[in-house]
Amino acid sequence: MEATLCRNLDLKPSRCSPLSTKLKKPTSRPCHSQRFSCLYRRRSDSWRPLIMPCAWYKPKSEEQHLGCQELLGSLGKGFFGFAAAAAALVSVCCDSPALAESLTVAFPVSRAQEVNTVQRTLVEAWGLIRETFIDPTFNHQDWDSKLQQTMVEMFPLRSADVAYTKISGMLSTLGDPFTRIISPKEYQSFRIGSDGNLQGVGIFINAEPRTGHLVVLSCVDGSPAARAGIHEGEELIEINGERLDGLNSEAAAQKLRGSAGTAVTVKLQSIKDSGGDSSIREVKLPREYIKLSPISSAIIPHRAADGRLTKTGYVRLSAFSQSAAADMENAIHEMESQDVQAYILDLRNNPGGLVKAGLDVAQIWLDGDETLVNTIDRDGNMSPINMFNGHALTHDPLVVLVNEGSASASEILAGALHDNGRAILVGHKTFGKGKIQSVTELRDGSALFVTVAKYLSPALHDIDQVGITPDVQCTTDMLNSPKDFLLKDKSSVSSLEADSCIMVAEHELDIQQSKGTAS
Repeated sequence: MEATLCRNLDLKPSRCSPLSTKLKKPTSRPCHSQRFSCLYRRRSDSWRPLIMPCAWYKPKSEEQHLGCQELLGSLGKGFFGFAAAAAALVSVCCDSPALAESLTVAFPVSRAQEVNTVQRTLVEAWGLIRETFIDPTFNHQDWDSKLQQTMVEMFPLRSADVAYTKISGMLSTLGDPFTRIISPKEYQSFRIGSDGNLQGVGIFINAEPRTGHLVVLSCVDGSPAARAGIHEGEELIEINGERLDGLNSEAAAQKLRGSAGTAVTVKLQSIKDSGGDSSIREVKLPREYIKLSPISSAIIPHRAADGRLTKTGYVRLSAFSQSAAADMENAIHEMESQDVQAYILDLRNNPGGLVKAGLDVAQIWLDGDETLVNTIDRDGNMSPINMFNGHALTHDPLVVLVNEGSASASEILAGALHDNGRAILVGHKTFGKGKIQSVTELRDGSALFVTVAKYLSPALHDIDQVGITPDVQCTTDMLNSPKDFLLKDKSSVSSLEADSCIMVAEHELDIQQSKGTAS
């Protein structure tokens, strides 16, 4: 399903008084996108024109109160730029939002048309943040004055790219790395990824929030990056000879994408385990068509502790794209038809994506009217998101695998299944990304990402910067357990069966089945 972008209804602008600079605070938070009109005033050719945008609008009728914002559960750790991966959205509509008062701002307009266009975009972005940003103090600064200051700084510019940099600098003062703007070209690439088809090299990139360094999270199976032996944790330091210092992950991903049949050269740095020594290597990667399927599955034959031969259904979910829930339903139906008795859901290194996809997947495993997640808005209001008369596809025992690469929507799903008593969590502590972003396409084709809420698990556990601690850790030490049924002849088993965390998961499933209960 293609993401539905927020579009305003036919709204009538408030009247603006020229040169007025009085800023009125909104009476409450409307949810519709902002639009503005511009009045140009020139006394002579030697005078610079002025632009007076009306950043707040009043609808013509009560029926036009309803607006729509795109929400996504962030793309995992920091900014996930996908060289060949998807980031996805979920549409959430507001319910009769109250309206803000009108205001008028005066500032000098650039003579350069492309910069003038970005100035208009800034007003849109500023208004959206003013309404919805999770911190109503805007990081303890005067957000209205910030608009005036940035507009003045934009005036002498002649390049749209530099003007966008000014907006990015203004957004950075909010102290939230997930609130950002991307250019129209970057946004087109971002949307292409939501279809699951890209032309690129198959790398998932993670910009570490603390250092800003771009590191490899994972590679798409069978992609050029995977074939070249690029692996998780390597730092990406150059693309085609250009240093990446200060570049965000989406911009880096844009440089990696390109037409199939072309090539890109990357330089990577890896840290060796012993002594902290590092090595640098350069790799030339061909670009190809990358088909991203969020689901992979297999049936693992398993001999239980009592000697019975059983079947364990293994499902790996790599990202929460638009097709994730439907693909998972198909996989489960197929395995149920083959008499699978238990399941392992692998969310390791899943950076997130669509919040809605995470909730839809949770409902595949749950019954009734369970709470899936709780959201908290910037006024501190908590709202549960509940199922309605849910019917699980299977009640077989379930173990969910998580690790430090499981973030955002992965944590929502893991929390929903765990807190509702449906699954045991095995692995390592999750990343701890508990914020939700909206994304709105602006009038010039760029897109604004704004952190609008945070979430808690159904049991009201705070996830942001905390993460979820699994019920059972899986480490290599556990392979030395005296319990022989955990040890297998690795010469005759698949790579899945040799995975220590999957072995531990099978052990937990054995315990559940021996008790005669299903989670």
